[in-house]
Amino acid sequence: MQNAAAVSTAARSAAAASRRGTARSRAARDGTERVIRGALLGCALLSVASTFTILVILLAQTGQFLAMPEVSAWEFFTGTTWSPLLGAEKHFGIWPLVTGTMLITAIAAAFALPVGLVVAIYLSEYAPARVRTALKPVLEILAGIPTVVYGFFALTVITPFLHDHVSESFGTYNALGAGIAVGIMILPIVASLSEDALRAVPRSLRDASSALGSTRFDTSVKVVVPAALSGIVASWLLAITRALGETMIVALAAGGLAHMTANPADELQTMTAYMVQIFLGDAPAYGVEYRSSYAVATVLFAMTLGLTIVGNLFLRAFREEYE
Repeated sequence: MQNAAAVSTAARSAAAASRRGTARSRAARDGTERVIRGALLGCALLSVASTFTILVILLAQTGQFLAMPEVSAWEFFTGTTWSPLLGAEKHFGIWPLVTGTMLITAIAAAFALPVGLVVAIYLSEYAPARVRTALKPVLEILAGIPTVVYGFFALTVITPFLHDHVSESFGTYNALGAGIAVGIMILPIVASLSEDALRAVPRSLRDASSALGSTRFDTSVKVVVPAALSGIVASWLLAITRALGETMIVALAAGGLAHMTANPADELQTMTAYMVQIFLGDAPAYGVEYRSSYAVATVLFAMTLGLTIVGNLFLRAFREEYE
């Protein structure tokens, strides 16, 4: 009896201690959750505040630029001559820089988007596991190469090849060489993200297509790719926005002549390359040339924002959800 009473007392003490320990652990756990939730909220607010601060600075500097006597807002948004550093008469028509940026981006997209999608389809639908395991890191290594290396690669490899084997009209600086280098840079983004989207398509869709007599190619092109279209387009948009903002490749390989051209063999200047020229050159601080770089950056920001909004609308319209 005494042993039974002792065991019962010990059991009650252990249960009480256990309850007390549980209460303390729950309070600590709730406190930890509150701290983590606050930290995550702080990070989210920091990103929003950073973006808002950048936007305020750009708009303020752009307003000061457009208010200068040397500048006309109408000429800035509609002019076709950009020569802020040459001659006594300065011209600030943004369109030569916009068209140069768009030409480089179009060349990069024309190279990277189809090639990246083909690579993604191969890795997702055709490549054995060992090949996929070997190729994925190689693609991701391309994303880690500094962009200045791509710029020198365009100058020393791509441009000489174009001059010797395509046309002698390609000079030291040209749009095609820079665009191909930018395309090589964004290729891993397209291939990796598109491959992830393709592999996320349920296996049941592939099995159903094969059961109906479709070949592997038909299944890949007519079933898997349309089912993963939203993810593929998301990778395309991310790659295009990355190409729009590329700096070092175009600064080294595209040249510094701001003019409107659609010839890929011509030298041109992009918006980011002009900003590099201003901040690394001899332009006086807070002069009209200095503030013009902020106006160019604002236009680039607006282009990127517009592309992102259009992309989100497209993704919302064509997104597929599977259980």
